[in-house]
Amino acid sequence: MIKVNNTEYNCPFEVAIDIMDGKWKLYILWHLRHKTRRFSDLKRRIPGITQKMLTQKLRELEEERIVIRKVYAEVPPRVEYSLTEFGKQLEPIMELLLEWGHYYSIAYGESDYQYECRPKNKKLLEMAS
Repeated sequence: MIKVNNTEYNCPFEVAIDIMDGKWKLYILWHLRHKTRRFSDLKRRIPGITQKMLTQKLRELEEERIVIRKVYAEVPPRVEYSLTEFGKQLEPIMELLLEWGHYYSIAYGESDYQYECRPKNKKLLEMAS
C-alpha cells in the first residue's frame, strides 16, 4: 500500500493517474514545460478552459507540488506559474504522448500537418510515414 496526500493507493500508477486527473492538468503542464507563464497567458493558450477551472487546476497542481506560483508585490499584482523539479520530470512523458498522438493521427486520422507542436523523434516520424 502507498499513502500520498491522505489517499491510499495500491500502485504508483494510481498515484500518477490521480494527480493527472482529467485533461486540463496535462494542458497546463504542456504550456509550462519550457516557460514560466502568467494566468492570462495560460487561459489564452488553453482553448475551452474556464477561468474557474484553470484556477482550480492550478491550485491543485500547486498543492501537489508540481507547479510553483510566484506572486510579485506590484500594482496590479503579477502572478506567474512554473514547473517544480517534479513537474519538469513530466516533460519526457508529455513528449512521448505528443509522439504517440502524432503517430495515431497519421495512422487513423486526417491531418494537414500544419500544427505547431511536432514530435522531436525522427525515427517515429519515419515509422508513421
